[in-house]
Amino acid sequence: MTEYDLIVIGAGPGGYVAAIRAAQLGLNVACIEREPALGGTCLRVGCIPSKALLERSELYHEASDGLKKHGVKVGKLELDLAAMLKRKDATVSALTKGVAGLFKKNNVTRYEGTATFTGKGALKVEGKDSAELTAKHIIIATGSKPATIPGVELDGKRVGSSTEALSYEEVPKHLVVIGAGVIGLELGSVWLRLGSKVTVLEYMDHILPGLDSDLSKEAHKLFKKQGFDFHLGSKVTGAKSLKSKAVVSVDGMDDIECDQVLVATGRWANTDSLGLDAIGLETNKRGQIEVNEHFETAVEGVYAIGDVIPGLMLAHKAEDEGVACVEHIVTGVGHVNYDAVPGIVYTHPEIASVGKTEQELQDAGVEYNVGKFNFMANGRARALGDTAGWVKILADKQIDRVLGAHIIGPRAGDLIAECAVAIEFGASAEDIARSCHAHPTLAECVKEAALGVAGRTIHM
Repeated sequence: MTEYDLIVIGAGPGGYVAAIRAAQLGLNVACIEREPALGGTCLRVGCIPSKALLERSELYHEASDGLKKHGVKVGKLELDLAAMLKRKDATVSALTKGVAGLFKKNNVTRYEGTATFTGKGALKVEGKDSAELTAKHIIIATGSKPATIPGVELDGKRVGSSTEALSYEEVPKHLVVIGAGVIGLELGSVWLRLGSKVTVLEYMDHILPGLDSDLSKEAHKLFKKQGFDFHLGSKVTGAKSLKSKAVVSVDGMDDIECDQVLVATGRWANTDSLGLDAIGLETNKRGQIEVNEHFETAVEGVYAIGDVIPGLMLAHKAEDEGVACVEHIVTGVGHVNYDAVPGIVYTHPEIASVGKTEQELQDAGVEYNVGKFNFMANGRARALGDTAGWVKILADKQIDRVLGAHIIGPRAGDLIAECAVAIEFGASAEDIARSCHAHPTLAECVKEAALGVAGRTIHM
């Protein structure tokens, strides 16, 4: 057996970052990944390729429908889908090679294969780099996989997950999306812009479950204007692929015929092949593993981070957990402030949140003030011709500390960073409001919303 100080199972955002940070701290580290390319679901078939398609589909849509308002006329427009997908794949390839380069730079030993526990502190790797390994510390960072629902038959052709929806060979005439969460709306946006009719079926009575209700309502209104066909409160009872079409069955509705079905009903932890029984480690019904505040499981020396533990399934959350986990192992100190973890929906307009929602504060009995500012009143947004949406800041009524921030509008994903830092450092709305923001910028909307907490917005 080969012995290491630390073995990380999974080379997604949480796993590879944990491995690199541990190596920086002087540990002898191995990382086991079953896929040939490093980076995990996020980099290979998730965050990165979807954002590549979102950006390019938005450029196409802007050229076909939006440039004329800026005084730019274009001739006959053509979509080269093959070239768009090739560019997406090139982006992914460059970044996966970058992770491999980082492993080499930091002396992290990579094993290609599937890892299973054979006992406490012991793993067997089966695959290209078959081996038997031991370590005092093992981190499980195997990520997640698409969830399914009863009656839906995933065939990877006409009925598939987000993985297949990243690589349709042609633009579907009619795409049915099951689930109005982040994944469904992002990929639905891609194909809507490229010419598909997009029907979204959602079991809940609102889109984007879990987000601040104001965001959900505003997004629903704006996305309907874009052409999304929403059916809320819809229980999907089946979906199957036929020879030249797919059919989706919905309780109380006629069957829907379409070209493609995207099943975006959440994700389950990817833990079923780890052999956890060998070490007596149990999971919940979603395959997730319970951990303590230092990410250690019920088995001493075995840790878990990212999508395999309860909580938000976000790449940047997994990265922070990976760093906190290994820093605690080495130094005894490591912490993640979950109130300061932002979440972003990369639709147009973008949607971003950090901290508490109004509903969470109300349920907890916390008194708060609200400051809100519309992009319509912002000079930079006007110049961009992108004025839909607003910034909302929630602050404690007694001490003015920022408790939450919610943005829908241009560059929301970038603007939320300031609010996340404010929450991390316990800043007040007054702190944001008193800080000088450059003019003309979209960031002025954050300042104006902070001013609005005290009822002293200037430009609206």
